[in-house]
Amino acid sequence: MKRRDKLLDSNDAVSEILDFSITLGIMVLAISIIGLAGYPLVEHMKESGHIENIKQSFSVLTPNMNKIASGKAPSQSVELKMYGGSTVSVSGNSYMNITMDVWNATDSSVDIIPFERQLRMIENEYADTSIAYENTGAWAKYPMGESVMISEPIFAYGDDSLIIPIVTITGTRAISGSGLIRVISDGGQLSVEMYENVSNVEITLSSEYYRAWEKYLNESVGMQVKNINDSTKTIIMEKDYTPNNIDVFITVSPMSVTVE
Repeated sequence: MKRRDKLLDSNDAVSEILDFSITLGIMVLAISIIGLAGYPLVEHMKESGHIENIKQSFSVLTPNMNKIASGKAPSQSVELKMYGGSTVSVSGNSYMNITMDVWNATDSSVDIIPFERQLRMIENEYADTSIAYENTGAWAKYPMGESVMISEPIFAYGDDSLIIPIVTITGTRAISGSGLIRVISDGGQLSVEMYENVSNVEITLSSEYYRAWEKYLNESVGMQVKNINDSTKTIIMEKDYTPNNIDVFITVSPMSVTVE
C-alpha cells in the first residue's frame, strides 16, 4: 500500500505524462503545419509539371502544323494530353496587318501596299496559364500576363529578301476535361504574294502573346518597335531597307482545325 501511494505521489510519473503530452502536441502541430503548407506546395509542383508537359506537346504540335503551312503535307493529326480543368480550343481574333513601301518603276514613285489577314490560334488553357500555336510559332502566357516564345515562327530574313508566313485558322470547337484528344488540321490552297523593291515594312500584330511577338520580331527579324498598345494587345514593328531595297514574300496558308 505504501509503495502504491509513493508511486501515485511520484514526480517522475507526472513528468513522464507531461513530457508525453508535450511531445504529442508538437507532433500534432507539425503534422498540421505540413498539411497546411505542404499540400499546396505539392499541388503547385504537380501543376508546374502538367504545364511543362503541355509546353512539350505544343513543341511537337508546332512542326506538324507547319508542314501544312509550308505545303509539305495536306493534313496532320496530333494527339494531346489534357489535365483536369484544362480546355483546348480553336479560338481568338488575332490578326496581322503588313504595310509595305514598294517602288513603282513605271511612274518613279513609292506605292504604299497593305496586306491584312486574321490569324487565330489553337490554345490550351490550364491553371491560369495558356499555351498556343499561332502563325507558325508556339507561345505561352503566364498568370501575371507575361508571354514567352516556345517555338520560333518560320519568318526568314536575308540580305535581299524577307519571307513572312501567315497561317489563317478556322474552326470553333473546344473541349474541356482530362484525357487524350486529337487536333486535326486540314490545309487549303497555299498562296505566295511577292513584292519587289520594298524599302520599308511595317507589321501591326494583335495577339494575346503580343509581348513575345515583339521580342521575336525585334531580335530575330531586326524590326524596331514603333508602338505598343497594352489595352488592345497590339504591337507595331517597322524596318527600313533603304538604300538596298528587298523583295518580300508573304505565304498565306489556310488551315481548318478541329479538336475531338
